[in-house]
Amino acid sequence: MSWSLKNWHRNHILQQEGISDSIWQKMLHLRCLKGLNPEELSRLRDCVTLFLHDKQIYGAHELDITDEMRVTIALQACILILNLDLDYYQNWSQIIVYPGEFILDYDYADEFGIVHHVHRVASGEAWSAGPVILSWQDATDMDMHPGHNVVIHEFAHKIDMLYEGANGCPELHANMSAYTWHEVFSSAYVKFCRQVEQRHETIIDPYAAESPAEFFAVLSEVFFELPLITQQHFPSVYEQLALFYRQDPAQRWR
Repeated sequence: MSWSLKNWHRNHILQQEGISDSIWQKMLHLRCLKGLNPEELSRLRDCVTLFLHDKQIYGAHELDITDEMRVTIALQACILILNLDLDYYQNWSQIIVYPGEFILDYDYADEFGIVHHVHRVASGEAWSAGPVILSWQDATDMDMHPGHNVVIHEFAHKIDMLYEGANGCPELHANMSAYTWHEVFSSAYVKFCRQVEQRHETIIDPYAAESPAEFFAVLSEVFFELPLITQQHFPSVYEQLALFYRQDPAQRWR
């Protein structure tokens, strides 16, 4: 598709499928939007519109998905790519939403070919080249649990999975150093795991100690939801996330 045709198609979607003002205004209280200027909010609104054109959102267990629910989910997914590109969410198309927590029950083979069985309660799950699965209850209770955002968490996994699977190191920009990213995240992860093992109180969810991929996803949550605290306690990690997401939410919050 030529640039001019692609641009025409994009503008056509924005004109025909734009988000209503009444729904958009209801979204502006979300913590992750704090400090965004009018130009950024306008670009985010366009991104949400294009995202919803590209993805299908289905309710499970007879959950009825409203337009407001669709925008709520899409907006939180799109804050991560506000200064990136929708291509970070390519090669998959479905989001499945349960009313509340759901059961994961499946087998998988690890890198050594050993098969493991998973059976656990979850509030979110992201599959490589497959759907994102969310609990609607957990997707809307951010105010009850500051710093927790299951939508941002699962879509951070999607970004991490895009090229080489979820390993805590997404495809970095040309101006970023893979060596620096690895050193910063590895050091912070080892230190954090030690705190969890010693049962010390932690600033972020102890679940981040499960793996480098979970550490990246949880840090992405607090990067957008509690940026000043993240910058204070994980300054080097915050700097790398700011370079990757091309955003500085701590500056917006000041």
